[in-house]
Amino acid sequence: MTLAKARTSRITRAIATGAAIAAAALFAAPAAVAANSPQPKGSSAVFVQSDDTTANTVVAYARAADGTLTRKGVYTTGGKGGILPGTVADHLASQGSLAYDRHNHLLYAVNAGSDTVTVFAVHGTHLRRVQEISSGGSFPVSVTFHGNRVYVANTLGGGSVQGFVRTGERLVKVPSWNRDLGLDKATSAVGQISFTPDGSKLVVTTKASGQSIDVFPVGAHGGPSARPVVTSTPGAVPFGFAFDSAGRIRVTEAGTNSVGTFTVGRDGRLTAKGTVPTGQTATCWAVTAGDHLYVSNAASGTLSGYRVGTRGELTALGNTATDAGTVDAAASSDGRYLYVQTGVKGVVDEFRVGANGSLTAIGSVEVPGAVGGEGIVAG
Repeated sequence: MTLAKARTSRITRAIATGAAIAAAALFAAPAAVAANSPQPKGSSAVFVQSDDTTANTVVAYARAADGTLTRKGVYTTGGKGGILPGTVADHLASQGSLAYDRHNHLLYAVNAGSDTVTVFAVHGTHLRRVQEISSGGSFPVSVTFHGNRVYVANTLGGGSVQGFVRTGERLVKVPSWNRDLGLDKATSAVGQISFTPDGSKLVVTTKASGQSIDVFPVGAHGGPSARPVVTSTPGAVPFGFAFDSAGRIRVTEAGTNSVGTFTVGRDGRLTAKGTVPTGQTATCWAVTAGDHLYVSNAASGTLSGYRVGTRGELTALGNTATDAGTVDAAASSDGRYLYVQTGVKGVVDEFRVGANGSLTAIGSVEVPGAVGGEGIVAG
């Protein structure tokens, strides 16, 4: 072999090896996080999305020892917010338009008016915009992640799901991880997308023409199944949802103003475990804080609280008043504080969570440009 050919052979092998390493990193199973890992930077921060239609922003707040918030910065996403026709307090009509990867110090925000997703690097309460990338559909409203997989749900054009792989701080779109939800294009509406806690499935709620809970089993390489396992819930209008510590799904049902409980089978089939009415109006968002569940009732301006029993039963704790237009909510990672967006005036209400699940109001902050905005996460 000549020297030139030998050099060319070495270069070819190096390129092939580099490509293989990159592919392995791209599709490797997410590394486990040690149970005793220190709290990452930004763990005491709260981030709120404005969904401003002229320039979408994320507002950063520092959480004091008593749970109260102080604004620290306003960061543009590079995209625009959006307003679904007919909405007032909830312009995106969804849950989870902001997602916080605490362990990798990354924040994901949807830009409904620009059909994009923005990635921020998180340094305490300071955000550094890293990337703005196409959402793979029309009007993205919800985003979720597990390990190095990120998925976004688009609500218009029949609804769709698009998957990405995270490499470092950036997202790479995987074209084969796009799924059409097949909803009526005139009335399609997605409530939320989220991975199950173990990352083995993607759950999507659809309302309006769909009114179903769709479960996509996720393959070994992170891609969703070709078709979801569909659980129809006619009249219920499934909207937001949260998982309890046992992995059960607690789904808000806006059509009946109730909370439905489901278990998820290995094949993605859901088994209904009961429904509890809230007695309120426009029950649409859900969040867990320790062994307690709280759901937002937008038209009533209240939170309904529940204690989750050892067998999964829900015990009502009563209703707590908020500012008008109760929408998305987030609990601190220690479960001691609850932060609730209210869309009529663009205010976040702050609550301390008692050991018995009771909520005590400790203040509120106004979010600039966030009337009708949705999307809140807490460290």
